[in-house]
Amino acid sequence: MSDRLAELAGTLAETAIRNIRTEFPYASQHVTTGPDDTWRPRRLHPAFGGAYDWHSCVHMHWLLIRLRTDYPQWIEVGAVEAVLGETLTSAAIRVEAEYLRAHPEFERPYGWAWASVLAAAADRCPAGARWSAALAPLADAVPSLALGWLDRTPEPVRHGTHANTAFALSLLLDAAHARGDETLAARIRDRAMDWYRGDRDYPIGWEPSGQDFLSAGLSEADLMRRVLPADEFPAWLTGFLPPADGGPGRSPGLRPVVPLDPGDGQQSHLYGLGLSRAWQLRAIAAALPASDPRVASFRTGAAAETQRCLGALTHGSFLTAHWLASFAFLALADDPGTVGSDQEGTR
Repeated sequence: MSDRLAELAGTLAETAIRNIRTEFPYASQHVTTGPDDTWRPRRLHPAFGGAYDWHSCVHMHWLLIRLRTDYPQWIEVGAVEAVLGETLTSAAIRVEAEYLRAHPEFERPYGWAWASVLAAAADRCPAGARWSAALAPLADAVPSLALGWLDRTPEPVRHGTHANTAFALSLLLDAAHARGDETLAARIRDRAMDWYRGDRDYPIGWEPSGQDFLSAGLSEADLMRRVLPADEFPAWLTGFLPPADGGPGRSPGLRPVVPLDPGDGQQSHLYGLGLSRAWQLRAIAAALPASDPRVASFRTGAAAETQRCLGALTHGSFLTAHWLASFAFLALADDPGTVGSDQEGTR
């Protein structure tokens, strides 16, 4: 168990509870279809109408369930269960699932991915039977939507924000493994191999752009460690991310970037970039042989990114705090290898 995460668990839970219960401001992606199409967040999204936007509200729920599962002695369990009881109801989730089916491009793919790992996390929570049952319509909606999307998508999206395909596929694959959905898992593996297996010499020195919260290169590598045979992944990684200085034991040339204006909601993404880099570097290192000289440097890089960005959890504005806590959890978790559960996915 991560001592640092245990220390922060209470703060993370309080942040998630506060975010979920904050309805305004809210950035809706709802497309207004006419003059009578009036809306407000809680009407359109009775479960996920807080935390500034839909996907952030979903992963705040995921965070609470993970904390309730893995760190119950460090959080106010009653407060966590109370807020989950308010939002994860059968009636509310039916509305959310119906909205996804009626708007098949809404939150594609990032929100879909977090909804899937939320359901997977509820499945394994000792106190989660009621939440798991309530989430069933949402858990059923996403795979059917994702399969259709994968069949219709000619190329992946490779930039470092919500549309990044590799990141979403990693989460969807974790959830598919956790929930026993081999149909979706197989389709994800096939598409990942088609799109990414031949990639070489990724220019990671070009990262990041000014509002990335994901490393496109590390997101791709983190997906491929899931789908390649374990004995093939190290060589693929060498071809994809050559060491910045040509030496075998160095991290791949990641540049730390600090926001000049932390109150800017787009610049604050860079804190999430550091934390997502940290969990992905640790997960990639765990997929390499212990003797691989990259392991130590990847872990050192992960620790530096975590240390640099954790302060934003308590010193940032709501535009930072509405989503960052879940990334902090993963950056500090003992096993960052899967997002849906602590069990390692099958390669």
